[in-house]
Amino acid sequence: MFDSIIKGGRFFDGTGAPSAVRHLGITDGKVAEISQTPLDETGCARVVDATGKWVVPGMLDIHTHYDVEVLLDPSLSESVRHGVTTVLLGSCSLSTVHVDGEIAGDLFGRVEAIPRKHVVRAVEDKKSWHSAAEYAEALDALPLGPNVASFIGHSDIRAAVMGLDRSTRKEIKPTGDEIAAMESKLIEALDAGFLGMSSQRLMFDKLDGEVCRSRTLPSTYSTRSERGRLNKILRSRGRALQGGPDVNRSDTMIGMAASSIGLLRKPLKVSLLSAADIKAIPGVAKIFPLMAKAVNALNGDFRWQHLPVPFEVYSDGIDLPIFEEFGSGAAALHLANHIDDQLHLMQDEDYRRAFRKDYDKKYGPRVWHRDFFDADIVECPDPTVIGKTFGQVGLDRGGIHPVDAFLDLVVEHGSKLRWRTTISNHRPEVLNVLAADPGVQLGFSDAGAHLRNMAFYNFGLRLLRRVNDAERAGKPFMTVEHAVHRLTGELADWYNIDAGRLRVGDRADAVVIDPAHLDDTLDAYAENPIPEFDNLPRMVNRNDETVTAVFVAGNYVFGEGTKDAALGTERTGRFLRAN
Repeated sequence: MFDSIIKGGRFFDGTGAPSAVRHLGITDGKVAEISQTPLDETGCARVVDATGKWVVPGMLDIHTHYDVEVLLDPSLSESVRHGVTTVLLGSCSLSTVHVDGEIAGDLFGRVEAIPRKHVVRAVEDKKSWHSAAEYAEALDALPLGPNVASFIGHSDIRAAVMGLDRSTRKEIKPTGDEIAAMESKLIEALDAGFLGMSSQRLMFDKLDGEVCRSRTLPSTYSTRSERGRLNKILRSRGRALQGGPDVNRSDTMIGMAASSIGLLRKPLKVSLLSAADIKAIPGVAKIFPLMAKAVNALNGDFRWQHLPVPFEVYSDGIDLPIFEEFGSGAAALHLANHIDDQLHLMQDEDYRRAFRKDYDKKYGPRVWHRDFFDADIVECPDPTVIGKTFGQVGLDRGGIHPVDAFLDLVVEHGSKLRWRTTISNHRPEVLNVLAADPGVQLGFSDAGAHLRNMAFYNFGLRLLRRVNDAERAGKPFMTVEHAVHRLTGELADWYNIDAGRLRVGDRADAVVIDPAHLDDTLDAYAENPIPEFDNLPRMVNRNDETVTAVFVAGNYVFGEGTKDAALGTERTGRFLRAN
């Protein structure tokens, strides 16, 4: 007798093996039988007919910022509904393991565009732990929807040991005792099953709050000795370093990648942000696979993280993190808590001159292409500008500079002005190369962050659509089996967690996908309020006919746009510890 049966679907086991029509029997949360012939349905509480559909292991999202949201809504339903059954927390040096609510608010608020007050309240109200082991136990006790695994954040450790102010001053170096304390916290986290440590060196990630506002994250102030000692622990334990180099300093990218090399020593697992086809630097996409190949040829274990879909972002007024990468943009965001001062700044001619100068610099490392002719206005109280670019608005207003057209509209309409642009991953042929490269990991959705700026919760489905479309057109760049493996078993193996496979005895994290609805609905714009964040309208994805059933540990939790009553009320997911 089975608890659930998924019958007649095209079955993918997550190993990359050939797919075939199979029938799955699930008992006690595990795959009990995989059969070529129909199973006995007698006494089975749930039978899912997957005829004409795909049955795949639950997908992994290796880069999220759900650290705050999981405390308030453990269902994490925005990911589950798209077939993600395992999420990784603690990215970009940020975690809520050691810091208090105020410091967590400063770390997450501006960098990840999560309203600071909600971060502070969530951590202050929900924190019951005082160590990484207790944190893991606290998460495991929640009614988790998906499985959760975590990195320990370098900035979290550093701020807890040194204090936020001391940890973000260039002139202050950690004492020997402080580095030893950081080592102790890292070891304790690894003993508790954390995947490794995340450490950020990107210089346009800025702190929120008032005490240390606009300083960069604590991990960016770390010394070479400090990083070396922490990496040595990760290396010895076979755990991963997840990091982000500074886009304006190639030495940080080369140094972090080279730390993986294992000549005369054990290789260090390193996963860096991020392989992307950046509009502003079109040739850089070729460098990522070459660098990974070179490092791994020297006995490294190095990967780039990659979002396999166009990186389209939205902004309300000037509230977009990409402005942090140049001085005039960061100056405006520094005043985000003082709107009158911000508006006064944006009307100042000296400031506008500086902004125009930053905008007109078209060469050098950058994320944003700085082209207001490639930025569409989608909402505005002035209907005459909707559908136009800021560049076109400037032409319509007598040929004024695109920066002045943008700032005029922001001053006039503030956050009621909503616009969008695509900053990277705009060429499908380049995405195909990156998606198939063995030095690249598929992920980097940033789920749980940038709530008004972007939505990539369904990135796995969008990759499967591209693979399926290419195969049907007779121009395959990878098989569907390979794509499923890349989104599931390959990631679970590298991070060394129990997920991503559907074999007899495996935990039954399974997803049923209707390939007929791997279509344009995956790209549609949608919003949904977050009750826990005062109903803030979050950008989301809605493609309810694509995923028809999601199981976590054998429990049906979502399907066809509707979540089961058990999701978020009963524990289906677990805190997954590195094996």
